[in-house]
Amino acid sequence: MLGLLYADGNLIDSPSIRAKYFSLTSTDVELVNNMRALLDSRHTIYVRSANQNRKEAYLLRIGNAVMYSRLIELGLSPAKSLTAKFPEVPQACLAAFVRGYFDGDGCAFIERNRRGQVRRLLAIFTSGSPEFLRALHAHLVAETGIKGAGFQKHGSTKGAYQLRYSTRDSLRLYLFMYNPEPDSRLCLRRKYDIFKQYLELRGLDVYSIPSVLDAQGPVVK
Repeated sequence: MLGLLYADGNLIDSPSIRAKYFSLTSTDVELVNNMRALLDSRHTIYVRSANQNRKEAYLLRIGNAVMYSRLIELGLSPAKSLTAKFPEVPQACLAAFVRGYFDGDGCAFIERNRRGQVRRLLAIFTSGSPEFLRALHAHLVAETGIKGAGFQKHGSTKGAYQLRYSTRDSLRLYLFMYNPEPDSRLCLRRKYDIFKQYLELRGLDVYSIPSVLDAQGPVVK
């Protein structure tokens, strides 16, 4: 949940009404429903209508001064998009934190050639904070053995940065985030399914991935 809030969350301090809120906004209603269920919340999920510049989105906002203060202690801050710093996450919780952030501000896709044949699997993290992404990359290198440099400027969005990983590094990330398979409430299914689809197309499973990582040359069926 903390990883997801680092991606799509916000903290709001409203002194005029003596209220402190934290919120989650996402175009994936599944994420918002999952967080509300995990918090045992009955708060309303609001719908932000789509327009020419943005998709329909869902907002969960909860007023709770204790949780607001705890999120501050854990490193979250208001207007964090350009200044976020990677928090101190216990090693046992790191995979869950990374998965939460990936669910919010990550993507995976299968790249194909003009004939529709599978070329490679790509996994991408995006942030306005280069410091956050560089720290995330360092953690992934240490924990998963990721080889690629990863970090680069976003190709089309000014002020945004990305970590981009090709097939073998994406498989390392898959093993880190999804093995063992997480609780369904702590995983955005549509992103998980992209990794699973790639494995099926290549005739791989979780047990055969290590041999692929050790092999040379392109990953083929």
